[in-house]
Amino acid sequence: MSAAPAPLPEPHALELLTRGRITVEGRMAAASNATLYARIEDDGVTAHCIYKPMAGERPLWDFPHGTLGRREVAAYVVSAATGWEVVPPTVWRDGPFGPGSVQLWVDAVELETDLVDVVPAGRVPPGWLRVLDAEDVRGGDVTLVHADDARLARMAVFDAVIDNADREGGHVLCGADGQVWGVDHGLSFNVADKLRTVLWG
Repeated sequence: MSAAPAPLPEPHALELLTRGRITVEGRMAAASNATLYARIEDDGVTAHCIYKPMAGERPLWDFPHGTLGRREVAAYVVSAATGWEVVPPTVWRDGPFGPGSVQLWVDAVELETDLVDVVPAGRVPPGWLRVLDAEDVRGGDVTLVHADDARLARMAVFDAVIDNADREGGHVLCGADGQVWGVDHGLSFNVADKLRTVLWG
């Protein structure tokens, strides 16, 4: 059995995500809802994915229960339809713990400097944009910044389109191929204005 190429071409990724056998290997412990790291295999091709079963969603007052995974899929559909390639291939299907969203895993590379960062107050590096000033956990003054990068600008527009209520720095990943991906879009497409993002520099 050979490992799936990186990146797996989108049509092949969608077929694998739709038809493949899911084997859960772990859980993303910091996630507020069940977010499972899994291996997916089909016809000699193997990749990893994130499986979010509907049964593992915690009730929220401002989003209908049982809809977060479908919002993940909807975000991918918008990303694909626009050609912006912000969201990794994502499908809705049955899995080991019932129906849920299944998204192709992004092997993120560690950059010399993250695309979103917190720096000492007012010390915005060249080529970066200030988002806001704040205090850290020790009460020190800091500034939230992000790189002045066209890929992040596209992601910011995408977030506005889908009304993303949860764009934090940890949801911006750089793949091994240089592609910048956005993940975790369950809190999107609300009927009310919920836009919250770190990409407003």
